[in-house]
Amino acid sequence: MLKWQAIFTLLLKTRTLVWVYILLALIVTFQNISLGSFEFKMPAQAPSGQNIVNNLDTMKKYVGYSFTNYNNYVIFKRSWVHLTKGKNLYIIYPAEHWDLFKYSPTFAFLFAPLALMPDFIGLAIWNLLNSLVLFLAIRQLPFSDKNRNLFLAFVLIEQLTAIQNEQSNTLMAGLMLLAYISLQKGKAQWATLWLVVATLIKIFSVIGFCLFLFYPKKLKFIGYAILWSLLFFMLPLLVTPWHTLLWQYQNWATVLAADQSTSYGLSVMGWLHSWFGIEGGKNIVTLIGMALFLLPLIKWRLYKNELYRLLILASMLLWVVIFNHKAESPTFVIALTGVGVWYFSRDAVWWRTLLLWLVFIFTSLSVTDLFPHSIKDNFFIPYTVKVLPCIFVWCVVVVELMLMKPVALKRI
Repeated sequence: MLKWQAIFTLLLKTRTLVWVYILLALIVTFQNISLGSFEFKMPAQAPSGQNIVNNLDTMKKYVGYSFTNYNNYVIFKRSWVHLTKGKNLYIIYPAEHWDLFKYSPTFAFLFAPLALMPDFIGLAIWNLLNSLVLFLAIRQLPFSDKNRNLFLAFVLIEQLTAIQNEQSNTLMAGLMLLAYISLQKGKAQWATLWLVVATLIKIFSVIGFCLFLFYPKKLKFIGYAILWSLLFFMLPLLVTPWHTLLWQYQNWATVLAADQSTSYGLSVMGWLHSWFGIEGGKNIVTLIGMALFLLPLIKWRLYKNELYRLLILASMLLWVVIFNHKAESPTFVIALTGVGVWYFSRDAVWWRTLLLWLVFIFTSLSVTDLFPHSIKDNFFIPYTVKVLPCIFVWCVVVVELMLMKPVALKRI
């Protein structure tokens, strides 16, 4: 027993965890590079949840082409080339990669340093950037050292899932945490920078700007937000003319609007559809979710309470996933970060610990090989089980916020 306690203690040391995050990023990079490429073949059955790319007419254009096992990174890399050549960033390029580029023209510009590197170096740096930004952000949260390290261990599986797909979700979670931390330190210039960068990568990060309500010098915050927004909006002008850049932003808006109506994802709407057969009403569900998210903000007397602010942060991180019609498994590192903020911001109580374990088992572990494929294929996937614990925790967070009294003291 003492031996296992010693091992557990060693694994939860900060130095151990940082090496785990680094090594996993490098191992995933090596794995994806070494797997090589595969030739696309038409599926035996017609795709069920069709979107802009996932339909038979588009798929036919991909037949005969080969794709790497790090396709998302290739999409990001090629976006820089398309930007500099004045090509439409938001159409399919079957000879280069699968799927569409859906980020901003600014992201394509910022990806230039990695795009100019050999894939194995650029992909390694990309995975390390995602992993370490989240690691450093969690290590700066106002929790005990033990809780910060438990937090890092708690999100590790979802972080691994995200970097295995070369996605930016881990970076998004880290940037939103850094924005909160910067505001706590009174550094509006840094907070707005992280939020603007996050929004120009994934548009849903704009919800993070609600954090400015809790802090003084709001005009300063707004001024920095405008400054950073204009700067990053115009950065691509260094490699593309003004009229082409405006055209690219119009194309981005078009693809986002088209993408909005094509799927339910692992979201509240996906749950309603898979459990109750509800079709349509996506906008209504989102509006109800937004109203419930904003409702606790009426408790302005609590704005100076740090626990209240942390719970709003947790609600925000959960909201952007569970009400995201495009949420998929790699997106849930953001939601799990929200769950971690909610749980580790206070002393543990049994019912919160039970919820934490339910999230860990049915959200994080449900996609791993710990569960038989028969259970995953016939129950977890068709019934969107992965999102259910996160929906429940978000509801708990909203209720806790509404029940919180002005006399409540922070408990970190």
